[in-house]
Amino acid sequence: MRMKTPEINVTRPAPRRTPQRSSTAMDTTAYESSLRYDHSRMHAAALYCSDGRLGEHFDDFLHQGLSLPRYDRLCLPGGPACLAGHPEANLEEHGVVDELKFLVEVHGLKRVVLIAHHGCAFYGTRLGLTEPRLELVQKADLVRAAAFVHRVTKVNAIEGYYARLTEGRVRFERVTV
Repeated sequence: MRMKTPEINVTRPAPRRTPQRSSTAMDTTAYESSLRYDHSRMHAAALYCSDGRLGEHFDDFLHQGLSLPRYDRLCLPGGPACLAGHPEANLEEHGVVDELKFLVEVHGLKRVVLIAHHGCAFYGTRLGLTEPRLELVQKADLVRAAAFVHRVTKVNAIEGYYARLTEGRVRFERVTV
């Protein structure tokens, strides 16, 4: 009796395909902005959260709402929270203070805008806060951060804003600092 050899299915890997570039993909070797470069400085900086969902809203507010066509940016999770004395942001505090001092000295910074936003993950995750306490702490942190910025930079023009999400929109409310 002859034994039947088991069949072995060998599947060959699919041939490697080189990804095709879409006609809208940018050549990564160079990109030239269509915007003209303006050498003048606004002598202003904004410190806000790095949450990418709000970046364009922050720019819109600073450009249109505060008439700052250009400004120096300091973006990191929690934004001004790092200057409010939270031990969870001690390392970030040192970096931001160093950057602010640099901007005052080299860019002639005279105005600082601090922005906190509704539902910030830094407050929820790192600080373990939930609403309604989260918003209260954020607004108090804007006051603490403004006092700290003034103390370390001697800048007098410091403003605070809270970005509230309402019905698919972002509304910037002034917070007295």
